[in-house]
Amino acid sequence: MNVEIDISNVTLHTDRLTLRPWKLEDLADFYEYASVDGVGQMAGWTPHKDIEESRAILQMFIDEKKTFAIEYNGKVIGSLGVEEYHEKELPEIHDKRGRELGFVLSKDYWGKGLMPEAVHAVIKYLFENVGLDFIVCGHFVGNCQSQRAQEKCGFKHYKLVKYTTESGEIKDTWLSILER
Repeated sequence: MNVEIDISNVTLHTDRLTLRPWKLEDLADFYEYASVDGVGQMAGWTPHKDIEESRAILQMFIDEKKTFAIEYNGKVIGSLGVEEYHEKELPEIHDKRGRELGFVLSKDYWGKGLMPEAVHAVIKYLFENVGLDFIVCGHFVGNCQSQRAQEKCGFKHYKLVKYTTESGEIKDTWLSILER
């Protein structure tokens, strides 16, 4: 079952990163990476067409209280959401407490090990402070970067599913799982 999440008062620190709730002041940093071709498509959404689109999504992040801003050297470079998993796709674990992680990182910071560092911190928080039994995470077949980041964090492929992107494209997606 999905567990309620509210990260509005949660800040996590790693050696290089701060994971914290989003603020309106993050708009320029958010738009800077979310408008770049090739970033959002890895997670199923199209690049932001203007700053107003980024503003609306940023406000949603703030209101929903389930998405961390990933800050590196004072700049927001990505996001990590603690999403509801699709319970109908995983009926065999309906009696356990879980959530799904979704993440995106600025292209300028790919390949530096920052996303696994952020994911490890959130996993620790979710297992130790929230009391989850499992966490799922997905990646499109062929998205080797997300697959590798998930593997570095201990996720194991669990089930192949179909995912419909924001643009209506249906993509084969690996759901991976990590249990406490």
